[in-house]
Amino acid sequence: MLNTTQLSESTPSFALGLWGQRLLSAVLLGGQVMVHLLAGKINRRNTVEQMSAVGPESLIIALITAAFVGMVFTIQVSREFINLGAGTAVGGVLALSLARELAPVLTAVILAGRVGSAFAAEIGTMRVTEQIDALYMLKTDPIDYLVIPRVIACCLMLPILTLLSLITGMVGGMFIANGLYGISHSVFLNSARNFLSLWDLCSAPIKGFVFGALIAIIGSSWGLTTTGGAKGVGQSTTAAVVTSLLAIFIVNFFLSYLMFQGTGSAVTQGL
Repeated sequence: MLNTTQLSESTPSFALGLWGQRLLSAVLLGGQVMVHLLAGKINRRNTVEQMSAVGPESLIIALITAAFVGMVFTIQVSREFINLGAGTAVGGVLALSLARELAPVLTAVILAGRVGSAFAAEIGTMRVTEQIDALYMLKTDPIDYLVIPRVIACCLMLPILTLLSLITGMVGGMFIANGLYGISHSVFLNSARNFLSLWDLCSAPIKGFVFGALIAIIGSSWGLTTTGGAKGVGQSTTAAVVTSLLAIFIVNFFLSYLMFQGTGSAVTQGL
């Protein structure tokens, strides 16, 4: 039989309260990261290692996802636009969608599942095996040694992956548009060039930078607050990924509102 403590810990209200406490810890950790970065406390060796783990090791899956997203989007859009007599606008619409939303958001989702979970699991394991305490005994700040390298790696690598995903998605869409719907490469690329503005191209890495910071801070924070042994590590990993995804979608709304509010239309300008 469950005792009173076990029963209370299994209730939704307790779980929600614990999640709120950990979310507050993540916010505080973000503030600490900013303070430490301003002080120039950067472990360069760990930063390079994390950049390798976040960037090159995530590249293939990000590009494959972007290519198929671009192809599927082109299939869905091309048929409707051709029926409306606007087949020449397919490339521009795909470019706008990838630059403003699909490339940064989907790349961030991939990294949240792959990198954010790894951060939470690795640091969580260090927490439950008392390796974090050992760092304190060695007068090493875990934020400088563990968190900041991951934050820098995500903030630098995610914008690059986002731009590469944007290019790959465009290439995939271009070949589908030409092979299935007879839209020439030149028409497709000219449409993309006419629709896209410099701000559209800048918005993708800006979103990637913000999403990278969210993924690294949430993953690291959930790892640092892990308790309960191996079971706790598993729970922290799952919770970190779910929280990262929620944060990405919520923050994406506010970023999109700030970046693209107004009544201007890139579609009518590009036609």
